[in-house]
Amino acid sequence: MRIVLLASGSGSLAQAVIDATTAGELKLEILALVSDRDSQALVRASKSGITAKYLPINQDRKAWDTALIDYISTLNPDLVVSVGFMRILAPEFVERFATINTHPALLPNFPGAHGIRDALAAGATKTGSTVHWVDAGIDTGAIIAQKEVDVLPQDDEASLHERIKIVERALIVETLKEFIEKKIPGRK
Repeated sequence: MRIVLLASGSGSLAQAVIDATTAGELKLEILALVSDRDSQALVRASKSGITAKYLPINQDRKAWDTALIDYISTLNPDLVVSVGFMRILAPEFVERFATINTHPALLPNFPGAHGIRDALAAGATKTGSTVHWVDAGIDTGAIIAQKEVDVLPQDDEASLHERIKIVERALIVETLKEFIEKKIPGRK
């Protein structure tokens, strides 16, 4: 399987995929990592010998969407894997490329950019991580896999996020392993 990673931040989820690939746990080829920010994720990709593409969003979002689609098209991946990519992908993108995303909550609960904060504010006793197909909505695509994380009384957003990230890293690797074994995607 040939994949492209999308990441905006520290790249810890991308690193989990890179490490599992390097160790032979995942039989896939990472074609590139694309980031909309000058991020640590780009540094991680470069250090691992993976093409690191910085594609900043300027004032024209439509032009950025087109540039992203054009770039990913040149790579022709089997799957696009969003791992901490903090941008909503254009409908044209998700129609063209099979794309999955990790989300730090148990969807359909707490979609959007503040899933952890929202879970804490709601007084949730459990949250977790979800891997789902990306569609034109915000975290509304079909759920592929989930893992629970208990919310502890002393948790704040940072401590809960750190525990979710541990589960999230394992879940994305497990999901990709299953995709490889079952030869998914055959498209959504």
